[in-house]
This record gives sequence, structure tokens and C-alpha cells, in this order.
Amino acid sequence: METARNLSTVITISTLLSLALCSVTVNAKENRGKKPPNKNGKPSQSISLPSTHIESIECTRVKQSIIDSGFTQVSVVCDNDYAYVQSDTYPSHNVMNGITGTNEQIPVPALNYIAPIKLHPQLSSQITTIDAALGIAVNGVPIYDYSAQGELDVERYNAKKDTVKLGQLDDCGGHAGRGDDYHYHAKPTCMINTMNNKADEPIIGWGYDGYPLFADNNPNGSDIPQGTLDVCNGIEDQQFGYRYHTSPNPPYIIQCLVGEVDSSILPRVAPLKGPKTRSDLKPPREGVTDLIHYEDENGTRTLRYRYQGAEYFSSYTPSKTRNHCFDFKQKTISNGGKLETGTFCRQ
Repeated sequence: METARNLSTVITISTLLSLALCSVTVNAKENRGKKPPNKNGKPSQSISLPSTHIESIECTRVKQSIIDSGFTQVSVVCDNDYAYVQSDTYPSHNVMNGITGTNEQIPVPALNYIAPIKLHPQLSSQITTIDAALGIAVNGVPIYDYSAQGELDVERYNAKKDTVKLGQLDDCGGHAGRGDDYHYHAKPTCMINTMNNKADEPIIGWGYDGYPLFADNNPNGSDIPQGTLDVCNGIEDQQFGYRYHTSPNPPYIIQCLVGEVDSSILPRVAPLKGPKTRSDLKPPREGVTDLIHYEDENGTRTLRYRYQGAEYFSSYTPSKTRNHCFDFKQKTISNGGKLETGTFCRQ
């Protein structure tokens, strides 16, 4: 019995990690009895930024990862527990091009998106999956798992939910979701290519549990042998305790969170408020062709594509009379090809 007690006191980080990954996978709505996120795309509760910024080594680490990458549109403030990454979730690189499995959504900048990154991460006894963002990239774009809308069984890869295989992602690893919000489901290749410090060593994102995300290789540039990464697509790290990676094969990016996380404060981008014409858009089964996304000199953004010989589109221009609102014009497959207009707002 004495030997058993002694052994129990020398549990290593590796052992704790094994316990976390072998335990029952929980969904955010079941995460240790905490208040679940609601399902309508809105945050469970609003996040208030700290009135006074508190500097620390951990805070500086998060801030520096963004500063060094060169994405000046992203800002960070900290308190004792979190680094709050603020952005509009709209990247500076091209978006939506290369998609064949469109859901007919178009990216619209988010309003006051605040991502809380834990400054003192702790491995949890349970891994956490979330049908929403699991973290945020250094350019302020949310990071989702590889799957299309719905719950994910991390122990069983599901090709029918693979956004890469379904042709739902653009050339940059992202697309617009049900809230007309842009986010990544796979390696953010275009973002990485535009980073000022593009290399293997820089952090390219953060999980909401506070652990960093790196690209395909180890920070020292060496390859990661296939099968090395765990079910959440991460590995033990001497500096951070743990780190996530992108990968060329499924699950491509963060699949679940190994650290403790308060799911009740995690952000979601609410759907645009307006007419119901954009509330039930669905991907056509056969896919589309010739999809392009572009912005003209007037600030109008357009998503245009062809389906069964006909052309469809969605376009919007920032409203000149209402803040955080957009004047839409669309002809979608989901709505039978009717020409529709309306004003939609972020709230």
C-alpha cells in the first residue's frame, strides 16, 4: 500500500495527458455541469473586458504571438486569468475561393468578437468538444474542428462530416458559417503565408484552454511522424506543457480541448438580424462550379457561382444609414433563384 501511495505522487504530465485523452469525451453542453452554450448562435453570456489591463509574462506571450505575426487589426487585453483577443473575425487574405460545396453563406465582419484565452492552462480530466470555435488564430479568425455542423465523435473519423472532403472550405482552410461568419476548419494556409514571421517556430493560434497551436512541423522544424499526435491533434510540450498542431491528414487542426475551459463564456457569432431570406440556406447536393468571391471599389462584397447551368449570387454593401448593417441582394439556390433584397445587421 505504501508503494502505491508513493507512485501516486509522481504522476507526470504525460500520465495526466493520457488520463485526459482516455476519459469520456464530453460535449460543451455537458462539460462538468457548467452552464451550456445556447444553440441559436449567440454567446451564453456577454464578456466584459477588464477595466484595467494587467501585464504578465503569460499575457505578453499571447500578445507577442499576434504582434510578431503582423496582424495589427487584432488587439489583446488581459486580467489575471485571461487574455482577451478582440477582432472582427474577417481575415486580410482572400476568402471563399475554391469552394465547391457552398452553403450559400458569405463572410460578414463580426461585431465585438472577444476570445478568452486562459493564461494559466491546466490539463483537465476530460477532453472537451464544442460545436463552435475551439480557439482563435493569431489573425483573429476563430478555429473550429474539421466537421460540418453538428456534434463530433472524436474517436471516430467521419468522412461524411469532413468539411475538406465535402469541398466546403476555400483555398485558405476556412469558410462562412451559418452566421455568415468566417472561420477555419483546417490549416490556415493563406494566413500563415502572410505572417511576418512565417516559419515553424511561431505560434499560429491559441486554444481556448490556453495551449498554443503550431503548424504541421515541430517548432524546431522537424517532421512530426504520423500517429504521434493525440486525439485532439496535439502533443506534450516542454515549454507549454502541451501544444496543438495542424496536420495534412484528418483531423487537420484542433479537434478537442485537453485543458480546463469554461464553456459558458466562449463566444459565438450570432446570425445576422433581418429578413428570413438568409435563415435557412442549405448546400445543394451536387455542388456548384465557378465560385468566386470579390470586393469592388465601393466596398460591395459578392459571392457568385453556377449551379446546373444557372448563375446565383449573394452580395452586400455596408449600409449608409445604419451602423453595423448591410444591404443585401441575393439570388440563391435555397430560395428557388428568386431575386431578393434586405438589410441585415450585426448585434
